[in-house]
Amino acid sequence: MMEEINEFDFENRIVSNEYDSTLDGEVENCLRPKTLEEYVGQQKAKSNLKVYIESAKLRGEPLDHVLLYGPPGLGKTTLSSIIANEMGVNIRTTSGPAIEKAGDLAAILTNLAPGDVLFIDEIHRLSRVAEEILYPAMEDYALDIIIGKGPSARTIHMPIPKFTLIGATTRAGQLTTPLRDRFGVLLKLELYTTEELATIVKRSASILEIAITDDGAEAIASRSRGTPRVANRLLKRVRDFALVKGNGTISSEIANYALEALEIDHLGLDNVDRRMLEAIIKYYGGGPVGLDTLAATIGEEAVTIEDVYEPYLMQIGFLSRTPRGRCVTKLAYDHLGIPFSAQGNGSAAHLGQRVMDLDN
Repeated sequence: MMEEINEFDFENRIVSNEYDSTLDGEVENCLRPKTLEEYVGQQKAKSNLKVYIESAKLRGEPLDHVLLYGPPGLGKTTLSSIIANEMGVNIRTTSGPAIEKAGDLAAILTNLAPGDVLFIDEIHRLSRVAEEILYPAMEDYALDIIIGKGPSARTIHMPIPKFTLIGATTRAGQLTTPLRDRFGVLLKLELYTTEELATIVKRSASILEIAITDDGAEAIASRSRGTPRVANRLLKRVRDFALVKGNGTISSEIANYALEALEIDHLGLDNVDRRMLEAIIKYYGGGPVGLDTLAATIGEEAVTIEDVYEPYLMQIGFLSRTPRGRCVTKLAYDHLGIPFSAQGNGSAAHLGQRVMDLDN
């Protein structure tokens, strides 16, 4: 089991919700909706955002600064482009890690036109120095630049055009309070339902000129882990099977055949998910096991397990975090077809039974 886990390519998981240029490439860009009407799902966030945009346009002012947060692959970058399109302005895109010095951010801000949108992805990874530059820019639309050193140093107050900052993050809790409080609009993006994902799959298939049935779209959507990025990625892989093994049309039969060949089960779990759960069961009796110990066992970084693998397993009730470590629940045992033993796994047994009670 240990060797099998280490041999698996963790970085190129087809069900990963992280952006991967080798898997997504330019195709994802052509599938992005351009307006709020085309944007599927996130009804609450979308309806509120529509009001904010209309109000800003009626006042003739830029939209208030917006913070988008939620798991990867839900459309934060897409939504930022839609906001710029709806406001009729240009968008400048960058990311927190790309802004290494305060001068980098100052150069971007001074080159914005009035009303433009500045989108900073992974804004929680912005350096503290760059963050300090943002404070007066967001509140007063000005930059305080220090010229010179020592006794001859002086501060220049440089006005900049009024703009809209859109920050996107998968870790809202890591934002500093002063930065988070300067955003006037906070929108949380939720995981998509199967029906919403089926609509997205059919729209993407139409753009890519792929023939697909309603059942075929639903089969792909049900295994997409609530994430449009995963749904579009699965669509492209199922298309390959439909062209080679079928007649070019994605039906439920060819979709199920393709996804089984990709070892993605009906809940969207792949080999990595199953092997991680099996490792905890086989080597640690189902848990509890510490994060660092688990990371060493499967040959992965602890932060990768915490950010990439665990969230979905916890959302479907297969894994729990306890003060003593990670535990596999009875639901996961049942899914894997492994007999469940409550001995040495009290936390997992308790949570598994609790989830079952809630379902009933």
